[in-house]
Amino acid sequence: MGRVAIVTGASSGIGRATALELGRAGFDVVVGYGSNRAAAEEAAREIAEEAGVRTWPVQFPLAEPPAAAAALREAVATAGGVDVLVNNAGVNWRAPFLEEDHDAWSKVLAIDLTSPFFLAQAAAQAMVEQGRGGRIINVTSVHEQIPITGGSTYCAAKSALGMLTRTMALELAQHGITVASVAPGETATPMNGHDASVDPRTVARPVLPAGRPGSPEEVAGLIRYLADGSTGYITGQSFVIDGGLSLIAADANVRSVLGDLAAGAPGTRG
Repeated sequence: MGRVAIVTGASSGIGRATALELGRAGFDVVVGYGSNRAAAEEAAREIAEEAGVRTWPVQFPLAEPPAAAAALREAVATAGGVDVLVNNAGVNWRAPFLEEDHDAWSKVLAIDLTSPFFLAQAAAQAMVEQGRGGRIINVTSVHEQIPITGGSTYCAAKSALGMLTRTMALELAQHGITVASVAPGETATPMNGHDASVDPRTVARPVLPAGRPGSPEEVAGLIRYLADGSTGYITGQSFVIDGGLSLIAADANVRSVLGDLAAGAPGTRG
């Protein structure tokens, strides 16, 4: 029986690209989805046909964490085990701090933090029982580390998931289970308002050092690397993949003061 990977939010965007990459790497893949079963089934068929691996579309109701964990345990039983969990699914939410309400706060935390916690716990319990270790990869956000206006709830959830990653890594290392987080910046996905057919290299982002958004495939490539069996000495780390977004704060401040006399221009000092 082959290795098994479970990817949540795999019906589109980063999750779909990751599921395909892991299939290419030889994993049987549980293609997790929230509501778009048709897209998940299509992705599962594509992965099975291209990579020659087993696939299963499975719904994870992340707004209801106990039900999501139960779905994972059932998926593990169906697939015959789990070697990699990619906690990718989430909701991208913005609201002014002064106007945020309890329902939105609770929903975002349920989807972006509480369900990933219980999915990881269920996967780790299965990995410990199997006795062959495993990999857990939490997809957070660059906003795990830096704030954004309107992101009080979203940033809190992603920051907490980043700390959870480190705590899990500390506790699970004795079982041969590594845990890491992947923190993307703007990525050209439907969740971020990009049509799936858009080539991110054609989308200008002049402020970013990379000059463009990232692609789902670029993020998926990093996740595939972390899922590989040769990365067992990597654990508890957050890997930012943001085209340099997290580097620009000081330059933005200088430009706001000096205008055309940007940082590093003749006659200016950092």
